[in-house]
Amino acid sequence: MNLGYLLPIFVTVFLAELGDKTQLATVLFASDKNHSPLFVFIAAAAALVASTAIAVILGAAAGKYLDHIPLKLIAGIGFIAIGAWTVFDHFKA
Repeated sequence: MNLGYLLPIFVTVFLAELGDKTQLATVLFASDKNHSPLFVFIAAAAALVASTAIAVILGAAAGKYLDHIPLKLIAGIGFIAIGAWTVFDHFKA
């Protein structure tokens, strides 16, 4: 196990999660006076851990069958396409 991979994985996932629907939902729950911020944090953290565990399990299983497919390239092209679509959509309006 190479610990040098921890920082890039952390930064990538952290940046991907900023401002997404999960974070917005958590903000809404935390802003509700009927919910304890500590319990919102615990529940949201547990949900993220569970969904990440599922992603890791599926990714590890899929990795055995998808070694010959350039997944990083496909994902990168997908992110670029989504970014370009977002930029063009902004200027279209």
